[in-house]
Amino acid sequence: MPAQHRGKSWTVTEHNGFDGLRLESDVPVQAIAERDCLVKIEVASLNFRDIMVAQVSLFHSDDFTLVSLQLTVAQGSYPFPMKSGVIPGSDGAGTIVAIGASVTCFTPGSKVCTTLLQAHLSGALTPTAAQTSLGGSLDGTFCQYGVFDEAGLVHMPEHLSFREASTLPCAAVTAWNALHGLPGKALKAGDTVLTLGSGGVSLFAIQLAVAAGATVIGTTSSAAKGERLKQLGVKHAINYREDEEWGKTAKALANGGEGVDFVVEIGGATTLAQSVSAVRAEGIIAIVGSIGSDVGTAGDPGLLSAWAKNCIVRGLAVGSRAQFEDLNRALVAREIRPVVGERVFRLGELREAYQYVLEQRNFGKVVVECW
Repeated sequence: MPAQHRGKSWTVTEHNGFDGLRLESDVPVQAIAERDCLVKIEVASLNFRDIMVAQVSLFHSDDFTLVSLQLTVAQGSYPFPMKSGVIPGSDGAGTIVAIGASVTCFTPGSKVCTTLLQAHLSGALTPTAAQTSLGGSLDGTFCQYGVFDEAGLVHMPEHLSFREASTLPCAAVTAWNALHGLPGKALKAGDTVLTLGSGGVSLFAIQLAVAAGATVIGTTSSAAKGERLKQLGVKHAINYREDEEWGKTAKALANGGEGVDFVVEIGGATTLAQSVSAVRAEGIIAIVGSIGSDVGTAGDPGLLSAWAKNCIVRGLAVGSRAQFEDLNRALVAREIRPVVGERVFRLGELREAYQYVLEQRNFGKVVVECW
């Protein structure tokens, strides 16, 4: 690899807080193999997953450093493998600088996004593919250069900036999977979707649902955020701080009181009971995270609630490369642009960006410019 391909890179040296993040300068870039692409990462974006990686307690087993589930209730849990000294970061967008001899999908100069699960190409997530997450078991995107197998990259939508495109790999693909990932049960015009809060997945779900002709009901913590959700196309904004039975309220607003067709569930045990209350018979609750609670927290309504309600409950972990490509086609066709937070961080400000996300001070995705 030419000597000029050296750059800055963050590593996770300890998992006891953001002080365990260390920025290294003048890091040499690994040599690329036949199917690899060297990517100059222009912009990366943050997810709650990145905060989980920085906070977890670890134990070692075989070739991986595995994550224990001893996390605070507020920060959920991270159940996937993780290597020691990993470069953090799940999402990134950049420019290909060099390619291996067998690369066929890209050329130098191609603008690309990374995929979170590098080996999840299509179909169901396998145990093997689950062990190929950027910023977890593989080095991630909070660096200036990264080397990725060509199968772990997708072409960036042409109408988006690097800042906008960097937000897609986790939150947008998750939202797409939640609404379109179950064969024969994809979102259609006229459906009603319930979203929770104003995090990245929820905002993408709102945009995708509105563009598809669905009606969106969104929960929020304040009138001000409710107005911003309505600007994105939300028809009904429910303040969950004022309405503890917001699930019943959402049900009454949808399909003549029968309930919503989709719930994009991000809260976990603290919100699941209300989500079950809101969904209609044969409706879908897509569980995409547990921001408000740890796995197994008391208050989880349990699987029998799905039987009693005659609904479908599915858990999902982001999505495949094929789903990412489907998403990108939809973004281009419908001219959808991601909601990016007003404050943009530099690579050296990563700890501050983590704290900003942890405190939920953002509306829209938080991005980090790497150069």
